[in-house]
Amino acid sequence: MATAFPRPRRATCDVRLWYERVLGWPVTGGQPAGRPVDLLTGQRFDALDVPADAGAAVLRRLPRTGPVALDGGRMRFLIAAGGAEQLPELLDWLEWGGVALDLIALGPGDRMRAPRPGDSWEAACTGPQPVWLRPPEPGCEIEPTLPVATVGGARRGHEDDGRRAPDLVRLVGAAATQVHRARLLNASHAQALAFSYASRISAGTRPRSLTL
Repeated sequence: MATAFPRPRRATCDVRLWYERVLGWPVTGGQPAGRPVDLLTGQRFDALDVPADAGAAVLRRLPRTGPVALDGGRMRFLIAAGGAEQLPELLDWLEWGGVALDLIALGPGDRMRAPRPGDSWEAACTGPQPVWLRPPEPGCEIEPTLPVATVGGARRGHEDDGRRAPDLVRLVGAAATQVHRARLLNASHAQALAFSYASRISAGTRPRSLTL
């Protein structure tokens, strides 16, 4: 029978205890009561931080990742510890080096806000708190589920356990592509609006907001 882990109460200190005792993750904050709880990266995991719209496209493309959190307009993909240091080299190898990308690696010395366990993504629509989109599994070691750079596509020791996460190279490649695509779409939209405005000015008309 699967072990039933208690769902934490909403008190901030209980959220901290849940991460520390149930998951065994390093955290900070929560004391005194009411202070936010942060997850410390660079120890059991790092994180890949991308804009939420690009992150949503990555989730549609990759059915398996590690745990993924949404915090406002940012999405954070947990990756294997050490992955943050590899990001510049991976981007160069994927021929994204020198391209301005809104792609941030959180590693040693960084932190991310801790979602409250049990909250769904709908909670993000009603408040500023972070939520898990793909939550961690209580009772399971997180390391085997995290994207890591592999050799020949094989993840040593976890090839057939059914929990294999995508190769880190694949995740970074997908994230870079979607971040760049979102940037181009936003730039194209802004250019179209500017062209429309200029055309109306040339034609002797102005947007309604400028005539009130």
